[in-house]
Amino acid sequence: MNICKQSTFTIVFFAMLLIALPAFAGPKLEFGDDKWMSIGAGARVHFFAQEDGAADGENWSKHFGLENMRLYVNGQFHKYLKIEFNTDCTNCLGDNSSGTMIVLDAIGKFEFNQYVNIWGGRQLVPSDRAELDGPYFQNTFDFNKTPFYPSDFGNFVAGRFGRDDGINLWGAFFEDKRLTYVVGVFDGVDHSGMAGRPNTGDNLLWAGRFSYNFWNVEKNPGYYTSSTYYGKGGDILTLAFAIQHHEDGAGTAANQSDFTGYSTDLLMEKVLPNKGVLTFEGEYKVFDTGLTQAALTADNCFCLFDGDSWTATGLYLFPQKLGIGQLQPYVRYTANNPDFSTSRSEIEFGTNYIIDGHNAKIALFYQYGDIATKGRVWTPGVTGDDVGVIKLALQWQI
Repeated sequence: MNICKQSTFTIVFFAMLLIALPAFAGPKLEFGDDKWMSIGAGARVHFFAQEDGAADGENWSKHFGLENMRLYVNGQFHKYLKIEFNTDCTNCLGDNSSGTMIVLDAIGKFEFNQYVNIWGGRQLVPSDRAELDGPYFQNTFDFNKTPFYPSDFGNFVAGRFGRDDGINLWGAFFEDKRLTYVVGVFDGVDHSGMAGRPNTGDNLLWAGRFSYNFWNVEKNPGYYTSSTYYGKGGDILTLAFAIQHHEDGAGTAANQSDFTGYSTDLLMEKVLPNKGVLTFEGEYKVFDTGLTQAALTADNCFCLFDGDSWTATGLYLFPQKLGIGQLQPYVRYTANNPDFSTSRSEIEFGTNYIIDGHNAKIALFYQYGDIATKGRVWTPGVTGDDVGVIKLALQWQI
């Protein structure tokens, strides 16, 4: 089957899924004053083809994949006490994957007022907007291609999917909640269970994020974010700064070093007179690990990115409906410049088809660069060619 036939099959497959979407509903069960529970679910699936990605190194690789499958549970059992429990599948990508479900979030929430709230448990570590969006509230289907913070590395070396076990304190200042903050302390790199990891002194990771809303104030649960509101939030202009520090959080047990990372991100969304929506998102990151040559050449190195990176995305949502949705063409560029490895970059352009905001959308896009071939390995000697990737994807949640 050639790529055109497979793409046609994918479109038909996604269309059949969309027909079934109205049959789902996320129920909220109420048990009296200040007592309720809600449940939900989300999934992200794709078909992609990568230039020269087949085993022979000459033909396009072609693959259907499940990127995420999540179950959500939220509840409140007291005026000030709430819970959140979410799962996700790990090892979903790849052929013959196990698709094991894991505990993604398990949070006990003490929410007192707009100024001071405390969340404890497994939760998102304060960082850049992309992490706090999660994959379901981005303005593009593919996740941010800048380097990961430590909590994004799997097997709970230092967390997973941006989560770690710890405590967050968050809130907003001024009557209109224009200035927001979240600060927390977390386990960080787990030295136990695997010889050679850094952080032999069992130091904790400290993190914080501060943002200011110049125009309308963004409305999200807790300290979470979104990278577009499709115009429903009005005019948005928000600037944020995030920082993380972990003593002995990089390298190896024999050659450990401190990790410090900071980033600034900007979201601008403007509703135009014709009701079209212009969105711009940008981010700049700097990571400092101080990795030694001995650590960089060790097999068991927790070798985080060291250097600077940036990404920018521009999108336009057409006001007119085309069928059951709206077109949102976009372009994104990403550049990663590590100190100890080769630089890599990628240009991406395509269009989203927005059916119901973040709850139902289709994306068709093309990427070109060497991020796909070099990946997120930051040790010396990484090579890879510039290649093209075509992806067709569907996201839904209830």
